[in-house]
Amino acid sequence: MFELAEAKEQPNALIVYQRDTSQEDAEILEEIQLLAGSAGAVVIDTMTAFRRSPDASTYIGKGKVDEVKAMIESAEIDLVILNHSVSPIQERNLERALKVRVLDRTGLILDIFAQRATSHEGKLQVELAQLQHISTRLVRGWTHLERQKGGIGLRGPGETQLETDRRLIGHRIKALNKRLDVVSSQRQLRRKSRAKVPVPTVSLVGYTNAGKSSLFNTITNAEVYAQDQLFATLDTTMRRVELEEFGTSILSDTVGFIRDLPHSLVQAFHSTLEEVSNAHLLLHVVDVVSHYREQCISEVNKVLSEIDASDIPTIMVFNKIDLNDSSPKFKRNDKGLVTDVWLSAHTGEGVDLLLDAITEHLSLLHTRCQLTLPASNGKLRAALYQKSVIKQELVNDDGSFSLTLELSPADLGWLKKQNDITEIKQL
Repeated sequence: MFELAEAKEQPNALIVYQRDTSQEDAEILEEIQLLAGSAGAVVIDTMTAFRRSPDASTYIGKGKVDEVKAMIESAEIDLVILNHSVSPIQERNLERALKVRVLDRTGLILDIFAQRATSHEGKLQVELAQLQHISTRLVRGWTHLERQKGGIGLRGPGETQLETDRRLIGHRIKALNKRLDVVSSQRQLRRKSRAKVPVPTVSLVGYTNAGKSSLFNTITNAEVYAQDQLFATLDTTMRRVELEEFGTSILSDTVGFIRDLPHSLVQAFHSTLEEVSNAHLLLHVVDVVSHYREQCISEVNKVLSEIDASDIPTIMVFNKIDLNDSSPKFKRNDKGLVTDVWLSAHTGEGVDLLLDAITEHLSLLHTRCQLTLPASNGKLRAALYQKSVIKQELVNDDGSFSLTLELSPADLGWLKKQNDITEIKQL
């Protein structure tokens, strides 16, 4: 056993990246550096190595451990970050050899999530993911107390302590799951209440730091926290948006995705990600100036597939055109629907094109129907004109009105609640 130094708010970090091919991947290096910076670490240096298969004991091998140890001593390193998910045994062996805190990729992402979570639900989700991760790290951590010789007076409580820790963590995980089930039930109730007056939902998805929250703020005039850092947003935020020639819709901002997103996080954030899988339309936001945007798109599609959201209609939104001096534009598919939009959430250029594209897609949800109103119900007729849903009107011999309507889900739900309505005939 050894004592770790007291943790600093901004520790000096050394990043260790071990690749299994002879070519370096600048994208992966850049991302782990951004992750470390987002967690609050000061990256002093990055050490890369080529190894065809991980070392069973330390992952990086004895020779690289000696190199890292020398770097720790010369540069006063407080934290070693591995851009890999390592086993509990490997993490323990590295900490023993290096005498500093060792953090793998999963632990680093969990730490960032813990810093960013602000809502009650977000904190519960992060704590659950952390405990699930920590529970696998209780690997003979109390060996200094275990029974080595046996006999009266020489029996240590090591195994008992390990089992106690596991049991306490298990109890806490069960309690968190129960509380998250309650939160999930509350979300379902809110969805049911929205379904009574159906309002289509549009969800922003995309790789972390693609500009989702900035776009959300531009469209809704909200003040959601938006920064040039990874995982600035963890908590789902929803706002009502009024679209011309369509009506009301709901826009939701969600957590960003990343390559090799720990499965425990996907599970923990299941109730949040349900908002994505229940959306009518997805806006897949892409950083247009990123050199690795195709890989980012692929990673997002992978997570969407995991949460059964890959079949939802999607508009690709290529953001940050102000950084490469591009002009706003859009692209249509064979059916004439807009599939791609280029814009800048920062300057607002091209956002009007996106709103038009959203209206186009959501208009496919409109219902065309026919309704006959008596002459006495002029109030409802005036309300329908005010909503701009009447496409054709005929006056019958008895003075009643035959109306041809095109209604959004919300307007159809509203109309069905009105009094003195005869049968609504769908066309």
